[in-house]
Amino acid sequence: MTDSALRELADDPSSRKRFFKMMGGAGAVSAFGVVLAACGDDDKKDSGSKDSGSTSGDADNKSDIKIVNYALTLEYLEAAFYQQAIDSGQIKDKATGEIAKKFGETEQEHVDALKAAVEKLGGKPVKAPKTAFEDVINKGAMSILATAATVENLGAAAYLGQAGNIKSKEILASALAIHTVEARHAAALNQLIGRGFGGKNPLEGTLPDGAFAKPMDEAAVLKAVKPFLAS
Repeated sequence: MTDSALRELADDPSSRKRFFKMMGGAGAVSAFGVVLAACGDDDKKDSGSKDSGSTSGDADNKSDIKIVNYALTLEYLEAAFYQQAIDSGQIKDKATGEIAKKFGETEQEHVDALKAAVEKLGGKPVKAPKTAFEDVINKGAMSILATAATVENLGAAAYLGQAGNIKSKEILASALAIHTVEARHAAALNQLIGRGFGGKNPLEGTLPDGAFAKPMDEAAVLKAVKPFLAS
């Protein structure tokens, strides 16, 4: 976590206080603690001095742009999945349909926010990938809801996996805010389909496996979503 926003917040009480105020108080304190514990408290420091020039700033921006575009790709997938599931007519229950609609709207808000974040950083948002959800959707409502729960949990793990790499505190605040929503979506969906937690799959279950959420790196996340991408 060297030179990341998370590292700075862990080391600097005044910076941390401003961050919590920006995030909204007590809930941010809890979220930050979970993220710091999940990512690990790396005490390593750079042996050399940090370059405060524009080159370092440009590198930080490029790094954050890459992370935000990665998150944007996942949000594109989630938003597309909910929209396609709703349009399919496979979800017959009105209340369940309303949940899918609400979650889909939320994921689209994430898409819009992340696109704006990339542009603010001076980058170009990635285009939405072509999706392949037909097999899941054609199996009916339970297949749709089970997949939605897994994908939401995957999203939460993905944000957690990148938290220690983010340079900008504003981007970190946004990532934490989205991370918690993804996790809540996953818990609600798992509860809806009656999926308890058996400890066999970290992406499934209403209850977490242990006291701290488990992050996933980019390679593992992209491998997990590969079946949903059109070749």
